[in-house]
Amino acid sequence: MTNLKNRGTIFKFYSWLPLLVLFISVMNEFDLNYLNLKYFSFNFPYILIFFFTLKDFKNFDYILVFLAGLVNDTVVGLPLGISSLSYLLICISTSYFRNITIRPNPIKDWFYFLFIISLINSINYSLLTLFFSLNLVLMNYIVNTFFTFLFYIIFVSFFKYYLKGLND
Repeated sequence: MTNLKNRGTIFKFYSWLPLLVLFISVMNEFDLNYLNLKYFSFNFPYILIFFFTLKDFKNFDYILVFLAGLVNDTVVGLPLGISSLSYLLICISTSYFRNITIRPNPIKDWFYFLFIISLINSINYSLLTLFFSLNLVLMNYIVNTFFTFLFYIIFVSFFKYYLKGLND
């Protein structure tokens, strides 16, 4: 790979790429419902936010993550602030996990991710049914959590390749 640090503008664009992908994914409501499969969806922003917060990526600002949550709420039609709360809870819990971890282990990260997204989805489900009286199907949240958990390990390999290209 060519040395991107000597290229200036290309390097800046490349270093801000995760946030650009985050905003594109929340504007697109990226959960693969385009395939018209009844029980298949995953939450790509959760994977993206968890990984880049865990790696302490310098351009992954929490204020921009909060704004991405507001955009997601607007696009999806949820009460304003639900996705922002979810995204910030992922950021907070991941930064805590990063600070207490002595030796990073991908398998431990993966199962911690399962715990966090299960917690976030249960909080979302509780808030939306109890306070906003929305009729939600719990099975959709369970399927979403399962596939988000499975796809995390796949996307981690792509994200590590991206970070390797950024650091070379």
